[in-house]
Amino acid sequence: MITGTIKSQVDKVWEAFWTGGVANPLTVIEQITYLLFIRRLDEVQLLKERQANVAGLEIRDAIYEKGQESLRWSHFKNKDPDVMYQLFTKQEGVFEFMKSVGASGSVFGEHMKGATFMIPTPKLLDQVVQMIDGIDMVDRDTKGDLYEYLLSKIASAGKNGQFRTPRHIIKLMVEMMEPKADDTICDPSCGTAGFLVAASDYFHKPENKGLFNDKTFRKHYDKGMFSGIEFDATMLRIGAMNMQLHGMEHPTLIAKDALGEGNANIKEEYSLILANPPFKGSLDYDGVDSTLLTMVKTKKTELLFLALMLRMMKKGGRAAVIVPDGVLFGSSKAHKQIRTELVDNQKLDAIISMPSGVFKPYAGVSTAILIFTKTDGGGTDDVWFYDMQADGYSLDDKRNEVKENDIPDILTRWKARDTEAKRKRTDTSFLVPKAEIVEHEYDLSINRYKEIVYEEVVYDAPEVILSNIKKLDQERNDALSLLEKLLK
Repeated sequence: MITGTIKSQVDKVWEAFWTGGVANPLTVIEQITYLLFIRRLDEVQLLKERQANVAGLEIRDAIYEKGQESLRWSHFKNKDPDVMYQLFTKQEGVFEFMKSVGASGSVFGEHMKGATFMIPTPKLLDQVVQMIDGIDMVDRDTKGDLYEYLLSKIASAGKNGQFRTPRHIIKLMVEMMEPKADDTICDPSCGTAGFLVAASDYFHKPENKGLFNDKTFRKHYDKGMFSGIEFDATMLRIGAMNMQLHGMEHPTLIAKDALGEGNANIKEEYSLILANPPFKGSLDYDGVDSTLLTMVKTKKTELLFLALMLRMMKKGGRAAVIVPDGVLFGSSKAHKQIRTELVDNQKLDAIISMPSGVFKPYAGVSTAILIFTKTDGGGTDDVWFYDMQADGYSLDDKRNEVKENDIPDILTRWKARDTEAKRKRTDTSFLVPKAEIVEHEYDLSINRYKEIVYEEVVYDAPEVILSNIKKLDQERNDALSLLEKLLK
């Protein structure tokens, strides 16, 4: 966990960026990310040097050559701010070196093309360097929490918030899906890689840590288990650093438009998909992969992403996806096509309806979590519905912590859903048979099946109400008369 002191330092640096004219929160995070990477390069070199000294050998695959000492974190961090700034901005300086070393195998370094140094002053650079230098980067949890705190600034800034799914909702989805040791996990719209990081964290839970003693699992975890697709270069760099700081050294990050023809070669590769795909945004319809349009002909990205996931999943693969409510009840041909596909040809497992305030302060859209299994042969029997009313935070723009929280109940009931058959439609969760869904033209909105009990309110007869009004009127007149007498 990061301390209040570190949070305070981050807040001060953030404010310094803002007053220095860097107002875009993504730019701030990106600049801090570069410095984290530069520190990491020096730490890797120091480790190589220690290993070489112990073995009495030459350093293999050195990052820094002789004459490049001034470019190392351990060298410039104690320099005067003006000298440090010059080292960063000069030709063949610290920043240019960082970009050139990118191809050395780091998942972050692979996406350094187009990186730009935008820290405006020597004083601000020194502030950020000193903040980062004061953090224990050996501890996975500390450096991971630091980055999570930085990413939380995206939401609090109210800008580019579409890139950030609330962490507790991501954790809920991961806990429901219970990733397996041999899973290949993908987020086709990975953004800051929150879902992939949460899936990685799942294996670091105390009950799962024994897996890391297995050489086969360690090899799979380090390379092959986690994949993300993202076309925005800034988000790729931020997502890559987020994963590295959480101990994910070699995940696969694909710099492509997930819906485009360039991504058409990915078929039946993943056993688990976790995602919150974009609901809106520009779409180059002519560039959309034709195989997706065969399944669902539409310009709506949320529907195309569902088709994409079905193509990318292995048979038997599972998915937990956040969708806008319109996917569940939209009346267009494309909406009905995708719902029919999920219910008839795949296995639709669950729909968790979420309150509209979950994505505040930057969006008030109503959403749901869709959970399904790819079978290509049907298998939907009963679909589990849950009507989430509270997620542990207030549903206004402030999103303060509150006592009301349905998430523990969701997890408990999901893991024992075989016992849910006796639940009534008036309860928060219940099962709906496939036949009933088909009967209602594949409508998947919870309100279609949930029963609401209205309490009967008994009112007095009109004559009684009038009599009460007259009585109150008389009491008022009497009080006025008494007041007049007192004033005489």
